Amino acid sequence: MSIKNLIEKIANTDKPLMSSHLADLSQITVSDMPVLKRIWGTIDTTRRRQIISRMVELTKDNVELNFDLVFKHGLSDTDAEVRAGAIDGLWENEDPSLIRIFIDLIQNDASYDVQASAAAALGKFAMLAECEEIQQSYKTNLCHTLLAIIDNTSKPVEVRRRALESVAPLGIPAVREVIKKAYESRDERFTVSAIYAMGRTCNDAWLPILYKEMNNADAEIRYEAAGACGEIGREESVPHLLEHIHDTDVEVRMAVIQSLAKIGGSEAKKNLQRIARDENKAIREAAAQALSEVETMEDMMLFQMNMCGEQDDKRN
Repeated sequence: MSIKNLIEKIANTDKPLMSSHLADLSQITVSDMPVLKRIWGTIDTTRRRQIISRMVELTKDNVELNFDLVFKHGLSDTDAEVRAGAIDGLWENEDPSLIRIFIDLIQNDASYDVQASAAAALGKFAMLAECEEIQQSYKTNLCHTLLAIIDNTSKPVEVRRRALESVAPLGIPAVREVIKKAYESRDERFTVSAIYAMGRTCNDAWLPILYKEMNNADAEIRYEAAGACGEIGREESVPHLLEHIHDTDVEVRMAVIQSLAKIGGSEAKKNLQRIARDENKAIREAAAQALSEVETMEDMMLFQMNMCGEQDDKRN
């Protein structure tokens, strides 16, 4: 089937949108894009939303599918829902050229939902910059832009929150200060984002606050605090997490289990084995999955140790 026929089938609102046709669209090339661009603008808005949404779902279910060329085109769509969906679709794309595009969307897009999605998308690049996997000039730009958004009170709280969460990996004093300020604010939405951001810093200096907030009356705050402990990944957090394994909120219990899996170690593994016998089916399944992740991590570490040992033997 030609690319023109494929796109016309996908665009046809008289027919159901078939995942198999969308999967074929993952083969699109740069040379095919003029055809897509010519037809895309004629497609019904509701259909374009469906196409983008379904492609996002497909990429999460099958990592071999790649719709990035379509998603990149969707960033300039006339419909805000399509633009926001296109941003979500690029969640794994690490092309630094997207930084400028996302910054432009934050600063100039008419939709606050699109601005928030773009701000959230920059978090991946902040992590790459902090790990020196992209040029350090991007780090300066990201830091300056995201901190300015956080301080811009004319922006909606949702946009500023996402900027706070995204800037967190950048290990500079100004970022620590803005997280502290957000945590101490009287706006509970900022408090929740600040606790999430603490985990993204991977800085154990925040752990005393996180341990305290796991006792907060608000389940959302307890959930974020438990999750942040897992992101920081210190074994000393395991006993504190286990104190909340019977939390009254199931989502908090799930966050505790996921954090135990991320931290690993003998104590976490032993307790996950116990939790895997819980009377709650969802908790049992989550614990079993967490155990599998811990064991996979242990196998990888053992393999790496064996490889290192073999290399040492060869040198000797």
